[in-house]
Amino acid sequence: MNIFVINSGSSSIKYQLIKMPEATLICSGLVDRIGLENSSITHKTYKNNIEKVYKETLDIDDHATGLKEVARLLTDPESGVIKDPEEIQVVGHRVVHGGESFAYTTIISPAVKEQIKKLFPLAPLHNPPNFLGIEVAEKIFTKAKQVAVFDTAFHQTMPEVAYRYAIPKNFYHEFGIRSYGFHGTSHKYVSEKAAEYLHKENAKIITIHLGNGCSMAAVDSGKCVDTSMGLGTQNGLMMGTRSGDIDQSAIFHLVNQLGYDIDQVNNILLKKSGMLGLTGFSDMRDIRAEIEKGNKEAALAYDMYAYKIRKYIGSYTAVMNGLDAIVFTAGVGENDSLTRKLVSSNLEYLGIHFDENKNNESAKGIREINTTDSPVKILIIPTNEELEIARQCYTLLNN
Repeated sequence: MNIFVINSGSSSIKYQLIKMPEATLICSGLVDRIGLENSSITHKTYKNNIEKVYKETLDIDDHATGLKEVARLLTDPESGVIKDPEEIQVVGHRVVHGGESFAYTTIISPAVKEQIKKLFPLAPLHNPPNFLGIEVAEKIFTKAKQVAVFDTAFHQTMPEVAYRYAIPKNFYHEFGIRSYGFHGTSHKYVSEKAAEYLHKENAKIITIHLGNGCSMAAVDSGKCVDTSMGLGTQNGLMMGTRSGDIDQSAIFHLVNQLGYDIDQVNNILLKKSGMLGLTGFSDMRDIRAEIEKGNKEAALAYDMYAYKIRKYIGSYTAVMNGLDAIVFTAGVGENDSLTRKLVSSNLEYLGIHFDENKNNESAKGIREINTTDSPVKILIIPTNEELEIARQCYTLLNN
């Protein structure tokens, strides 16, 4: 079964074509800077263990144009991997917010599309482009089943005590204001990989997804019992440009005392805070370079970033009454040794014994960075959200 996975962002489209159930990656790519100058497509094919890369710079005004260009590359005599778009049997769409309506992967119908549209206010930066990707794909891949995989679905196993907010109850019952959590596809994928690695179905695992957006999840026996993001994607950990947890009094102070309007405050917390707000940089590589130059603000930002993660490790260990492994994943989690060191050091009381030499080694696949006698494993597990989406699509259509 050929499953084409689409992750449609506000100005980009990431995609992979995966043959299931073999989980063979046939091609992947990125349509970048949609609607902006110097739009580009990077298209990669994989045949006989040989990767070929095709890059194009062209005018891509909208998502429809972008996906049409992708369909052209898929069937091109040189860069193509199929002869006709009808060879795509399933299109799997990443949809960020499923609210309480979608706890599972779902075949897309007109009713499903209407519900996704109703959830736009809960994810205004993500659900509209996700929806647009669905609309465009339906017109290009006309024979394929369209399937939605929701970022929030994995977190729907959280107990009410974890997802409810202590505000008047009608805000939950009438408007659905509660914690939903995000990055669920990634948390699900790496927690299952960790349980397999540990050979333990009832494992207690804390997954730490660190990219430009960051979140954590407490996973007990394969089920999410708590997560750091909430109603939207700004809560929890410090991130590249997002503040994470903040005293709500600071928001009222900005509005009532300093004269900012609420849209300005939202923009500050979403796009001008986090590592960017503290250092002037959102990329951890740039901030590490500043630390090496002796920049004390950059060093403080790193310490704050790690401190927030450590607080969640402690609270989630308490919630699960135990811990078998912590898992680092995503761009920063997989590649930034300093973050892992700052997070994992001096947690011996929790059974976490860090090995700095292992942490500094470079290797592919799952690896441990704990000492051999550590009661708790410290794992680096590369995430693969696209493969997880393909797996969920395949499982849905073959059960």
